[in-house]
Amino acid sequence: MSLLARSSEAFSPTLKEIPKDAEVASHILMLRAGMMRMLASGLYTYLPLGLRVIQKVADIVRDEMNHSGAQEILMPTLQPDTLWKKTGRWDDMGPELMRLTDRNEREFVLGPTHEEIVTALAADGITSYRELPKNLYQIQTKFRDETRPRFGVMRAREFIMKDAYSFDRNEDECDRNYWVMYHAYDRIFKRCGLETRAVSADTGLIGGKYSHEFMALAEAGEAEIAISPGTSFAVNLEICPTVPPTEGKPDPASPACEPVDTPGKATIEEVTKFLSKKSTELAKTILFQGQDKVVAVLVRGDREANPVKVGREMGCLVDLAPADTVTRLTRAAVGYAGPVGLDPGVEIWADYEVMAMPEMVTGANQTDRHFVHVVAGRDFKPSRVLDLRWAVAGDACEADPARSIEIVRGIEVGQVFKLGTKYSTSLNATFQDEDGGQKPMIMGCYGIGVTRTVAAIIEQHHDDKGICWPATVSPYDVHVLSLGAHLAEVVRACDKLAEQLVQAGLDVLYDDREERPGVKFKDADLIGIPVQVSIGQKSLARGVCELTCRETGNRIEVPLDEAVEKILAARQEELKRWNQ
Repeated sequence: MSLLARSSEAFSPTLKEIPKDAEVASHILMLRAGMMRMLASGLYTYLPLGLRVIQKVADIVRDEMNHSGAQEILMPTLQPDTLWKKTGRWDDMGPELMRLTDRNEREFVLGPTHEEIVTALAADGITSYRELPKNLYQIQTKFRDETRPRFGVMRAREFIMKDAYSFDRNEDECDRNYWVMYHAYDRIFKRCGLETRAVSADTGLIGGKYSHEFMALAEAGEAEIAISPGTSFAVNLEICPTVPPTEGKPDPASPACEPVDTPGKATIEEVTKFLSKKSTELAKTILFQGQDKVVAVLVRGDREANPVKVGREMGCLVDLAPADTVTRLTRAAVGYAGPVGLDPGVEIWADYEVMAMPEMVTGANQTDRHFVHVVAGRDFKPSRVLDLRWAVAGDACEADPARSIEIVRGIEVGQVFKLGTKYSTSLNATFQDEDGGQKPMIMGCYGIGVTRTVAAIIEQHHDDKGICWPATVSPYDVHVLSLGAHLAEVVRACDKLAEQLVQAGLDVLYDDREERPGVKFKDADLIGIPVQVSIGQKSLARGVCELTCRETGNRIEVPLDEAVEKILAARQEELKRWNQ
């Protein structure tokens, strides 16, 4: 049923000034356009305009999920600790979990995701291979205790998400479900008007065998994506592989390794300046800790060690080892760690580039001292040589080493994972196969940030005046502006046109306020509904209304008796554009 909303009755307070602490376009415009208001850091109340856009995006998501064979359910937001402890994520996710205790001292979490809950559900309700495959999804509010909520709804503590979970008998069926969801996501984001790239990604705390993130390309994006123009190569920079050097190797004929005094020089910049060396002649030694294990990671002095790659190799989340741990293992202040003379209980992992250095300067595991003429293989022997650094623009592309990579920014709006049996094994979600044996279900999971998608749409569709909504997700189809709310004949004409548009099946926002035309046009551009229709005393006298395309700014005059037909035709063209 179509809707007519009058601005005089609506709760959509717009703002003239840029709100304090709003840094990116989507955050600024969602506040200025009256879509939401902040309650506390990372917490927002969605007002009618904002909620309508969220519902439009959710409807597209729901439509594609249903047509892909998924079934909608709704699971509790409040989850008991028991399931999370069985999978190990109670500890793994650490302070990111929103935890609470009830009156009986039982521990709960406000769900950031629902792998544990849906797996327990499947374990209880699926017993035979005949009942598989299944794909269950929900659209629900999630919670994460972000260290630093920022960028409005792009990094909030409470957000709306669609999460789906597939259960299959074998790897082939799971792969089939994975790609069904992958292509459904492609359609969803196209229908929302988003330009996205599907990139290979880290599975992180969700776990699993492989994953793709759907990135909406935008300068405001927090994620960095490595691409290689002219190829299909696209990968999250977190896991972007680097190609081993083809030239260079350790020189065992270099002078003997010896210590030199470097008083108070603990950083690469300080050491290079003090010793008159280039950063490419130094090797950093960084101690990472994951659970109870510490490893020493060596990268060239001009590079940065990548904790995601280190964590993938260790099989857990890692962080820099605490200062007291570094001091205990190196017997020196932080900043002087090195591979020579390091505690023998610490494994040494070297990046490919380190093994291409003829010799290097390293920390000496002595405060205020470094070693010079250190040679890998002669003075220390790494237990592993692998890719451990962040890739940078200009690096060779793994898919085609003759090409180099570029770094672009994107907003993660969705991610698909192949989970395997990580959760089904932990929670005993098994089924009886054709031979009567018990096997764990093979799982996949598929998430879309609904509120984050709204922000990404704004990042890609705005100008210096405000939002330019794609027709598929606009809060209303048409914005009718009365440029003479004090004139009875103008009011009658606007009322009639608004009613005709509603009867034709369009949702209409009708600005009937007693405000100056300039105020109305500015608010209309700020809110960003695709088609604006204005009637004033002069246009009414000529029997016309003025149609404005918000995106292009093009304006035409149309006879009032042809306005509905013209608007319907224009809208159908816009819908075709996004629904192809």
